[in-house]
Parts: sequence; C-alpha cells; structure tokens
Amino acid sequence: MKKIQNLHELNDFRTQLSQENSDQDHHINICCGTGCRAGGALEVVEELKKIKEKYQLKIKLSTKMTGCHGFCEQGPLMTIDPGHILYCKVQPGDVQEIFDKTLLRGEVIERLLYTDPATGKKIAREGEIPFYQKQTRVLLAQNGTISPISIEDYLAQGGFAALGKALTQFTPESIIAEVKSAGLRGRGGGGFPTGLKWEACRKAQRGQKYLICNADEGDPGCFQDRSILEGNPYSVLEGMIIGAFAMGADTGYIYVRDEYPLAIEHLQQALKQAQSYGFLGENILGSGFSFEIKISRGGGAFVCGEETALISSIEGLSGEPNPRSRPPYPAQKGLWGQPTVINNVKTWAFIPHIIEKGALWFSRQGTEKSKGTMVFSLTGKVHNTGLVEVPMGITLRELIYEIGGGISNNRRFKAVQTGGPAGGCIPEEFLDLNIDYERLAEAGTIMGSGGMIVMDESTCMVDVARYFLSFTMDESCGKCTPCREGGKQMLHVLTRITQGEGTLEDLDFLKHMAQVMKDASLCGLGKMAGNPVLTTMKYFPEEYLSHVRDKKCPAGVCKALITYHIDKDLCTGCGRCLKNCPVSAIIGMKKESHTIDQTKCTKCGTCLEVCKFDAVKLE
Repeated sequence: MKKIQNLHELNDFRTQLSQENSDQDHHINICCGTGCRAGGALEVVEELKKIKEKYQLKIKLSTKMTGCHGFCEQGPLMTIDPGHILYCKVQPGDVQEIFDKTLLRGEVIERLLYTDPATGKKIAREGEIPFYQKQTRVLLAQNGTISPISIEDYLAQGGFAALGKALTQFTPESIIAEVKSAGLRGRGGGGFPTGLKWEACRKAQRGQKYLICNADEGDPGCFQDRSILEGNPYSVLEGMIIGAFAMGADTGYIYVRDEYPLAIEHLQQALKQAQSYGFLGENILGSGFSFEIKISRGGGAFVCGEETALISSIEGLSGEPNPRSRPPYPAQKGLWGQPTVINNVKTWAFIPHIIEKGALWFSRQGTEKSKGTMVFSLTGKVHNTGLVEVPMGITLRELIYEIGGGISNNRRFKAVQTGGPAGGCIPEEFLDLNIDYERLAEAGTIMGSGGMIVMDESTCMVDVARYFLSFTMDESCGKCTPCREGGKQMLHVLTRITQGEGTLEDLDFLKHMAQVMKDASLCGLGKMAGNPVLTTMKYFPEEYLSHVRDKKCPAGVCKALITYHIDKDLCTGCGRCLKNCPVSAIIGMKKESHTIDQTKCTKCGTCLEVCKFDAVKLE
C-alpha cells in the first residue's frame, strides 16, 4: 500500500478505484454479518467461489462479502447488479441456479424473492420492498455495498473525502460549529448535544486529550453498533479522526466488548489499512496533524456502557461507575484525569456525512429538537425483524406496520419496549407517537441506543418487567445500596407476583422502591432500572391486579397461574397430545376424549400447540 500524502493524491487514487470497480458485468454482494453467517452465508460464499471458477472466462463478475444488509429476518441475503435484485434465504444449493439463470440469462428466480405478507406479491428489486422503502439510510447505506475489510471499497465510494475536506477547508473551531449547527445529539442513549461536548473539550486547558468510541453495546436485542463496526468500520474511524482534529486530541480508544469477535477482527484490519494509507499516524494527509486509535476490549459488563465505568475499565480498574460532582465532566477531566470525549458508534459515524454534506443537509431530517436519522434494531413479534434507519419523528405505527410488516401470527399489537432494559413499555394508544427524544420521555421511556422490542397479546407485561429487572440486577456492579438492595427486593416481589403469591401492598412497594432507586442510585443503570416496572404498572394495571387479586395470568405465561384442561366435547381422541407430552401427563384411550393429570403437568404448553381441534384450553 502506498501512503497517501495529500488531498490531490487521495482524489486521484479514488478515481482509479472507481474505474476498476465499474469495469465489471455483474456485482454480487453477499451479507456476511453475524446474523447471515448463522444462517449459512459463509457456505454460500464458498459455493460461489467454486462455481465462479467455471464461468470466469464468460463473465466479468465482482463478488463481495459485505456487512449486515439489515433485513435479518430474510437472511442469508444476496444482491445482484445490474437490476438491484435481492434474493432471500439463499443456500449453497441455490448458487448454481443463480449463475445459470440470473447471471447468464437475465432471469429472476421467483422462489428466492421476498414475498410481501400483506399482498402475497413477489418483489425482485431491493428498493421496492416495503422494509427498505420508508427507510432513509445514511449510516447503513454502504453496509451492503462495500467489503468491511477493504479500505479501497470505502475509498471508491467517497470514503475519507470528509477527512480531506476537514483538514483543508475547515478549522477545528469551524468543524465544531458545523456539528453544533447540524443539531447532532449523542446516539448512545443520553441524547446530549455532540457539538457542546466537543466544544468543552476543545476549550479545556490541559495538553493531553483523548477520544473514546463507546461500542459496549449490551442491551438485549440491540445489534446496530455491532453491525456498523462489522460492516463499515472505516466510517467510525473517519469520524473519530475528524473529531480528534477538531478537539486537539492525539489518541483515541474504541471500547468494544469481547463478545463481538467479528467486529474486533474487522476493526483491527481497518486500523492497519488506515495506518498504511496514512489516514492514521503521523502527519495525516500532509496536514501536520497526528492521531492514533487503539482497541480496548471490554469484558462484557453492561455497566461499562456508563461513561465513568468505561473510563475506569480502560484505565485497568474495575468497571464501576465513579460518580462525582459535576462539573467537571469527562470532556474536562476524564481518562487519566485528562479532557475526554466519549461518543457512541453511531455518533462518530455521522460525522463524515455532516462534514461532507453540510449541517443544513443533516438538520433538515428529523424534528425540531431531534435531528437526523436513527438506527433501530427492530425485534420481537413483527414480520420483518432487523436493522432499520429512519428519520427522527417517524411514528411507531409506520415503523412497526409499514417497515416491520405488522404483527406476526395474526395477533394484536400489545406494547413496544424502547431504550433497552432501562427503557419503558408503551401501549397501543401511543402507536401514532412521533419517535424522538422528547416524545419518548413524555411517554415514560427513552430512546436509548435504539433497541425496539415489539410485543403481542401473548406477552405478559408483569413477566416482561420481571425479566428486564432481572437483567439489570445481574449486571449491577453492586457499588451502591439503592441499586444493589432495592433492585433485589423489587425482583423478589415481582417473582412472587408471577408465582401467585403477590398482594396489593406489593404494588405500592414496587412504585416506592423504583422511585427510591431513581433518586438515590449512583449511576444511570440504577436510576432507570425501575422504568420497565413503572411503565407496565402505569399502562397495564389490570394485568398486575389479575396476578395479585385473581391469581391469573391473562397472557398464559406465568406457569404458576395457569391450568391446561381438555374440552371433552371437542377432543376426538386422536392421541397427538398424548404422544407429544414430555411428562406423560395425558390420559385417555384412542378415539376417546383425553384428560390431563394435573399432578404431573408441567404447564409446558405442548398439548396446546399440537392439538388440531382446539380442544386444549388454557385457564
């Protein structure tokens, strides 16, 4: 690799790469993110390599192993150009047919196309699929088109143009002014204005300054930061380099959890390539500015997503929050006592786009106080699960029903939980809520880092609250008494309620203790741990009363509060439930109605699932 000395050399090299990329008849991009790999994407790649050898004299074909395309529900995914064709759930046995029909004869293979559940229509072009149509892809735009281990791919599509612009057309102060004007807020949860944080660090008088990328993504169901690092690590590096120039920092850290091996591997390769080409190290692009980035691996402690705990972890100390009177903030006194700016993966990745396209372009998207787009991991009881990037201000209804395809299994929407385990659960009445920081806070939840879990009528909200509280308590560092002991007592009470042992007094206790934790805990983990409890009690009070007063679980989830029985008038004696019961709790002769021995029944629900005659009932 030749080190690029200046902006002129960078532009010349980009032109050369773009020309080489266009000199192909066909382009195949295969999603090789973690999700598609689990579905067999790497085996598809190996088959593609074998068959490609047979046709190399007939067609010019570019194949790339890309990052996550977002449509995880349909993986492994393959896109083919020309035509922008998207094939879903591709397996190794499909590759030969793809070559024979699509590449050589221009035919579309119907069975590999996406089928819209609303219309039953087969859709060939990626951009015409409802999942993609309403998205505005900025951070995810290149995830499906570049190889995450090829800096040349990133350069060919405009990579590091923003860095060149920042170093030659901006001053550090004007970069910060541009970020402030754009209205970018931190995408890691707090939503603090990024430009203000940068400005405080720039004005700090100490000499040594640090930047940190917080990639310690630990919320259940969240994978957007991981997918950006796996699919386009260069965008994060470019954002950090621009930020370092603006703030006068010479060292940066990417704090990434060790459970993300693919993200770490791609980051390591990206750092080496950026160093070799001269985008990191001494005298970047001949500007006289120098900057280096190091990877710091986290041990998987959820609390290290909190900035003071993260700083302690990088310093080699125990990953515990280190609350103190503020100011000074980390931007004034952080890592090793020096001015430090910590931003989320998505926040850093936005910076090149803002510098290249301008603050006005960014601020035109979103709402008055929440600008730009947001990446959500849409999971749960929806047809189309995956990563979605949408403008701030989109409604929950649009996100869940138009992009997500609606609730699966013909069930009704019940609630959506946003913001991770410290977020809240909001009901159907808020489906037309515009998603931004302020509106979500008014509803009692948070934006968080973008987790969104959709629930249907089969979900027990009391059990959901118990689950999220159990997660936060498992992840509590135990440093402060309100979180350590208060959370433990709340969890004990919730468990008793789901077991049919709760009282009306327990409901008052839960509200009181959640408020105590909010007021007295040392960090955000403890302060917000009660959110799932408080919001489910607020919006679904009848479910708590049913558990406590009637000793019933309306959703049929809490085993201690449900009973299965067989309706004798509907049972045909087919024996399906008897054969499938794991504990032999079903009694009955063939062609005669069956019964359930309640002393043996473990309430697993197998009999309900296998019965074809709706004879098994749940009480």
